[in-house]
Amino acid sequence: MQIQFLGTGAGQPSKARNVSSLAVKLLDEINEVWLFDCGEGTQNRILETTIRPRKVRRIFITHLHGDHIFGLPGFLSSRSFQGNEELTDVDIYGPKGIRSFVLTSLKVSGSKLSYRIHFHELDEDSLGLILETDKFQVYCEPLDHTIFCLGYRLVQKDLEGRLDAEALQAAGVPFGPLFGKVKNGEDIVLEDGRTIFASDFLSAPRPGKVIAILGDTRKCHASVRLGVHADVLVHEATYGKGDEKIARKHGHSTNMEAASVAAEAGAKRLLLNHISPRFLSRDISGLRKDAASIFSNVHVVKDLEEVDV
Repeated sequence: MQIQFLGTGAGQPSKARNVSSLAVKLLDEINEVWLFDCGEGTQNRILETTIRPRKVRRIFITHLHGDHIFGLPGFLSSRSFQGNEELTDVDIYGPKGIRSFVLTSLKVSGSKLSYRIHFHELDEDSLGLILETDKFQVYCEPLDHTIFCLGYRLVQKDLEGRLDAEALQAAGVPFGPLFGKVKNGEDIVLEDGRTIFASDFLSAPRPGKVIAILGDTRKCHASVRLGVHADVLVHEATYGKGDEKIARKHGHSTNMEAASVAAEAGAKRLLLNHISPRFLSRDISGLRKDAASIFSNVHVVKDLEEVDV
C-alpha cells in the first residue's frame, strides 16, 4: 500500500506544486487505485507516474473548491480514451453538488464516457461508514472549513495470520493443497492419522493499516477523531508558525496545528501537504522543523512523492 502525491499545493498551481490530489495505490491488495481530490492538472501529473487511469476505481472528494475538483472532468474524459483496455465503472464520493458539477461539465463539453459513474453524495446525515468491502472500510466526517468539507479515514481490515511453513514441513505435512488448507485455518488429518491443528501453525491476525486524509480545515475535534492511531495522517499545512489568525480566517491550518492534531490523535506519521505558494523550497525545512517541535515524525511532501504505508 502506497500513497502518491499528485498535487501538494494550495489554491493555485505553482512551478513546484500542483493543486490537490493524491492516489492511494492498493495494487497488491485489490489491484485498484483510489484518488482523493482531483485538482486541475491531475491527469498531467498521472502521466509522470506508473498509475494507469483504468485502475482508478474510486474517487473521494473532500469539498467543492476548484483547486480540489477542476481536474475531475478532464481526468474522467481521458480515462475513456483507454480504448484498448477494459474499463470498469467509477464510484465518486463527495459533498452534494459533485454530481451536478461532473455531469454539467461533461454535457456542456459534449463528452461521452465509455463507462458509468456511480455518485455517492454525502451530507451531514450520511456520514460515518460510507464504504465497506471485504478488505477495506472508509469513514468520513465533516471538518471545519469555509464550505462543507470532509475528512476520510481508510481502514484496512485485519490481515490473516502468517503461516509457519518450516514448522509445518517439520511436522510432516507435504507441500501442496494441505498447506493451503492450513493457511486458510482448516485442521487436517494426515495419512498416519495425526491431526494437524491450523491454530498451532498460524500467528494471530495482524491489524491492517489506517490512513486518515483530511480536506481543508481549521483544527477541530473531527480531525483528531479521524486520525486516531492512524499509521499515516495526511493534513493540510497552508500556513506556518505564527499565522494562526489568518489561517482561522480562511478556514485552514498551520503546520503547528497539524502537528498538534497528530499528537492528540496518537498518529504514527504526519504528512503535511496543501502548502501555500508563498512558501519557497528554502522555507520547507523550516515548516518541518517547527512542526517537529510538537510531533517528531513529520514530513512535508512534494509532488510525485510516493510513501509506503
